Amino acid sequence: MHEANSAARSENRTVLVSAIHLAASGDAAGLHRVYDLTSAKLFGICLRICADREAAEDVLQDVYVKVWRRAASFDDTRASPISWLATIARNAAVDWRRAEHRHDAVPDEAMAGIADDAPLADVIMEGDEERRRLLVCIEGLPSDQSGAIRSAFLQGMTYQQLAERSGTPLGTVKSWIRRGMLRLKDCLGHG
Repeated sequence: MHEANSAARSENRTVLVSAIHLAASGDAAGLHRVYDLTSAKLFGICLRICADREAAEDVLQDVYVKVWRRAASFDDTRASPISWLATIARNAAVDWRRAEHRHDAVPDEAMAGIADDAPLADVIMEGDEERRRLLVCIEGLPSDQSGAIRSAFLQGMTYQQLAERSGTPLGTVKSWIRRGMLRLKDCLGHG
């Protein structure tokens, strides 16, 4: 069963990488395929961060415009396609929240009611070696840095939200993340 799941994930990754490369060459059908394969997952990310369905729909549209423009920069040797796309979605949604001056956290009860039938990025990327290396590197960080990075990049929290939640000055939170990201870069050998 595990081998079948692994083979399916590998095939899904290959199809998604091919679609991104088609989009990079200017093929609109490639972008349409990327959309078909990922829109449910990326909409879930946008909705969780925006906490507003209409805004999440607008942000999702912006995400695919960015994907269309940036597809040529995607390197499947450096990142899995779903993590690359999820990062674009997360950043676009966080940018929207900042532009709307929404620093309020989404209540856990509201998040539980958000439908997202797509597999979690963690499940999709389970077999990805880069992800395992990243997790090992994050675990090796001091707890303040790893916690801040996990909250900002995996939960979509803004630096301001992190500062308020932890009762820590904003500059300190930014410093934790900056130092943690430098350590991650070194740990992953991208330095």
